[in-house]
Amino acid sequence: MSCRFNPSGNLLAAGLLNGTIKVYTVTDGSCVHTLQDKSVGYFKPSCHFTSVCPHRRASQRDLLLATYAGGEVRFWHVPTQSCIRSLHEDRQTFVAALNPSGSHFLTAGSSDSIYVYDTETGERLSVCQPSPSLSVMDGHRSRIFALTFDPSNEEAFLSGGWDDTVQFWSIRERHSLRKISGPHVCGDAIDIDPKTNQILIGSWRRQESLEVWDSLTGRKVQTVPTDCRGPCSVYSCGWLGSGHMIAAGSDLNMCRIIDHKSLTTLGCLVDLPGGVYSMDVSSSGPAAAPLIALTSSHSIFLLRPSLGVNLSRRQSGALDASRKENLV
Repeated sequence: MSCRFNPSGNLLAAGLLNGTIKVYTVTDGSCVHTLQDKSVGYFKPSCHFTSVCPHRRASQRDLLLATYAGGEVRFWHVPTQSCIRSLHEDRQTFVAALNPSGSHFLTAGSSDSIYVYDTETGERLSVCQPSPSLSVMDGHRSRIFALTFDPSNEEAFLSGGWDDTVQFWSIRERHSLRKISGPHVCGDAIDIDPKTNQILIGSWRRQESLEVWDSLTGRKVQTVPTDCRGPCSVYSCGWLGSGHMIAAGSDLNMCRIIDHKSLTTLGCLVDLPGGVYSMDVSSSGPAAAPLIALTSSHSIFLLRPSLGVNLSRRQSGALDASRKENLV
């Protein structure tokens, strides 16, 4: 259901439908840690979702923040496979995000509220939510599936969900500051380019599923055309530098890399074994060839793009599917 690289890029954590988190080494794909709280047992697969978010502070990079659809929020110490802090929220909790320094984190899920926590103490500091009046759209009115901080701002963040809005927030304000109307966000599909301040937003729909918006004006910059192979309802997307985008989702069960200037597909994987619910790009290593992880059905695919090669092959194109790991 979700995957994340650690800050150094040598480990990949994957959250499974049954609540287990497996941690793999990137070099050989071996599973080195399994994170599961045996005291609570397994949740029913129909109601469980796990998101994982590695801690960014240098002193705490062995910690992993996980959210569960049962309402649990847990910090795991990965080397000892132990839960060092556990919180419970009275809702299904789908997503979490740490600010750039790691001093605060957010959670969101099946309610219209976003909770702001102090990372060190685990104390809930505030709740970001809409006004009581339904005539004011200064927050979400349905489930929230995406949270992302502005990479250059400790307090500013964006959120998206089922109510067809992307909201702009500050952790110091109760209500959202402004909004974008239109995107239907159903996964980790909001990313901010720190150089251009442009926002890449993916929507789980067949038309206008990938759009670029200006974060300063709130205006749409462009809609990325549908790939020639067919539409892809996007669950996850992100920037690969300022020059390229990556998007993945269902319908064709596709992951593709797109040139930002020409809006053409440079490479893709299609007909994967299931919808691609999650994707992550390693921040370590050479920027020209980042390592990409994506989840599909019972497998993880590790990809390394080699831009500029012959793109005629249907399955690989400019994406080298170097390794596939089965999670069962």
